[in-house]
Amino acid sequence: MRHLSRIRLTAFRNYAAAALDLDSRHVVLTGPNGAGKTNLLEAISVLSPGRGLRGASFETLQAHGSDIGWAVAATVETADGPADIGTGASPDGGRRVRINGANARSIEAMSDYLRVLWLTPAMDGLFSGPAGDRRRFLDRLVTTLIPSHSASVSDYEKAMRQRNRLLEDNGDAAWLNAIEAQMAELGASIHLARMDSLTHLQALIEQSLDDQSFPAAHLALTPLFETGADYPSSAALETALGAAWRASRGVDRTAGRTISGPHRVDLEVTYAQKAMPAALGSTGEQKALLIGLILAHARLVKLRTAITPFLLLDEIAAHLDPDRRRALFSALDGLGTQCFLTGTDRLLFGALGERAQTITVRDGRLYKD
Repeated sequence: MRHLSRIRLTAFRNYAAAALDLDSRHVVLTGPNGAGKTNLLEAISVLSPGRGLRGASFETLQAHGSDIGWAVAATVETADGPADIGTGASPDGGRRVRINGANARSIEAMSDYLRVLWLTPAMDGLFSGPAGDRRRFLDRLVTTLIPSHSASVSDYEKAMRQRNRLLEDNGDAAWLNAIEAQMAELGASIHLARMDSLTHLQALIEQSLDDQSFPAAHLALTPLFETGADYPSSAALETALGAAWRASRGVDRTAGRTISGPHRVDLEVTYAQKAMPAALGSTGEQKALLIGLILAHARLVKLRTAITPFLLLDEIAAHLDPDRRRALFSALDGLGTQCFLTGTDRLLFGALGERAQTITVRDGRLYKD
């Protein structure tokens, strides 16, 4: 089974330096609030495209007061042998990646060895919160299937900010045409990747509707265009997006923003068994629905990429009753992957028994039980 056998942190958040050797079992991190449990999960999460589970800018990952650049390294045990993956601060404020001692060709190269999904307490209000949170959640799911998706979203947002500035400054029409053409190419790629990923995820969810361990979700995207028109090919969608943005320049200039496009789409989630919007469910129902969604997507990633993602589950057990906790632990075993779980009370993980290794976290230090 693919697993992390060693993790090393340098000047990362509240860790001056730390090393942890692991076997293939699940990993339970316990300790008081503020000890560094979530920081360790975040360190693992940056071994993937994007900005990790907090969405933080890379310069903020630096340990306070340290003059050494932050770094995270891990050894991934694969069927082809161990692979050493590392990422850390670069002089331009971004980050660089090394794989087996050599500079990687791209950030996405890490995804050849590991994929990562996570759930954090900040996501508890996902279904009732702002649409932007749901888009970011969806894009994280898509990125575990299509690693380049994260870069496409980032490039699209940069191009859109350029367009907004050009509109504000009454910029040259030729520059606007070029920026909108770039946005259209990226926007079409983003939208079609989202649609394709949701289609496959929904099909997998439909196959397990009879499983009562966790509620099932019905997923849909709000229309990209007010007309509700569908554009199945990338070329047709690029053309439609470009035409829409050219036509809306005046309105967008007045609004001070680009009012239509993939950045305005929302993810609609319905509690399938009750046929009601997820946002109307109880706190417990929404939490269970979110867990079920992550578990289903982990299965999809395994089917589509042959790499089962590592799961980072922050403070998850405290919000589940004993039966749901047992169901969760059973589901994690069924995935055949290594999961990292955090909590202040180790008794919450008692049902895992010998299926997990327990690490105590205190003040940025790791103690293996």
